[in-house]
Amino acid sequence: MAYFVYFNTAQADDVINNPYNSRQDTFADRYIRGKILANDGEVLAETALSGDGTETRRYPYKDLFAHVVGYSTVGKTGIESLGNFSLLSSHAFFLEQLENEFKGEKNIGDNVVTTLDVGLQKTAYDAMGKYDGAVIALEPSTGKVLAMVSKPTYDPNKIQEQWDALTSEDNDSTALLNRATQGLYPPGSTFKIITTLQYVRENGNYEQYSYDCHGEFTADDVTISCYKHKSHGVQNLMESFAHSCNSSYANIGMDLNMKSFNSLCDSLLFNKELPVSIPYSKSKFAAPAQDDTAQKLMTAIGQGEGTLVSPMHMALITSAIANNGVLMKPYFIDRVENYTGDKVKQYKPAEYGALLSEGEAALLKSYMIDVVEEGTATKLSGQNYTAAGKTGSAEYSSNKAKSHAWFVGFSNVDSPDLVVAVILEGAGAGSDYAVPVAKKLFAAYADR
Repeated sequence: MAYFVYFNTAQADDVINNPYNSRQDTFADRYIRGKILANDGEVLAETALSGDGTETRRYPYKDLFAHVVGYSTVGKTGIESLGNFSLLSSHAFFLEQLENEFKGEKNIGDNVVTTLDVGLQKTAYDAMGKYDGAVIALEPSTGKVLAMVSKPTYDPNKIQEQWDALTSEDNDSTALLNRATQGLYPPGSTFKIITTLQYVRENGNYEQYSYDCHGEFTADDVTISCYKHKSHGVQNLMESFAHSCNSSYANIGMDLNMKSFNSLCDSLLFNKELPVSIPYSKSKFAAPAQDDTAQKLMTAIGQGEGTLVSPMHMALITSAIANNGVLMKPYFIDRVENYTGDKVKQYKPAEYGALLSEGEAALLKSYMIDVVEEGTATKLSGQNYTAAGKTGSAEYSSNKAKSHAWFVGFSNVDSPDLVVAVILEGAGAGSDYAVPVAKKLFAAYADR
């Protein structure tokens, strides 16, 4: 009896809202699906009724919110799936509900008010331009996801008519893949955030680190080159990080304890479940053998064979750094309201836990600030906001001239307010292509 009460009070909604629960389909016979709204009340999804009572799900912004809002016609994805139970429930005045049921008419479902910001979403979408990839923007102190864009994209208004083409084995389109959470990429130099943390943990005298860069590093006939073979000269650890010196980090990688490195990555949620409520892919990390020089060097600079990461995961690691080491669970739904606007349920920020110590977060934050002030992300300096971050250029094929452009970082460094993660597939250097995208997002957020 105790479990029966617990199930009906604490677990019932989760079970009913499970996408595999066919009981949900029967709710559509009694309720008109509610709206999905942006954080300012803008309609992102709504059900339109024709004269004969036919219901059509409409998405006013077409492909702009496609992956995060999702669709509800050929299955359910995104927030359409996440908030399905609320959208097909009604908390309208009970007498009104009784009257509608007596007349055989449907009640209007509740509205789901998201954390998504239309302005930031537009900015991210436009800033990506012609490139495929993903952009995520979230609040590090709360976990609210303000923007999530994935390209290539699709129009959810046409998903039913285009379904066969989009899912055909003869079509190599990946438009349905949410690259922000499901895409896995080599992290490139953004991974130096983690390599740096591992080095600091192993070496209490890290402030005395020094390396004289001549544009490349060679060990056991394996050579790692800096970007465009640039010679950085004598570099300490912070300078190596700010200038993204591959040679210095290859040198660092030679002496790292790979078993300990593996444990660090596990603690940062590689190979593990992420606290993300929409479908995602697990990031992967496998530390090479201690005597595998080539993979040790590649792993240290984020190009190891065993290292793949999602943009969402990099955003979460960056968010923990910005938030004094504590990761807040990312969330997409702010509240649920009935169709007249009365609040039904309010979602609140929740801690996942500490991914690193406060001191370690402060150290990495200072290094990321130096990237903007002196290093590869100086395009973010001198603005009406402060910023910190790390760029990356991740090779993904045998053609060393091709790379994905990465940037992860945050604005308002004294009290971080916005974390941004950007990846542009095949664009080139992160400093040239990903940083300008982040710059537009930070500016739009600061000018609100």
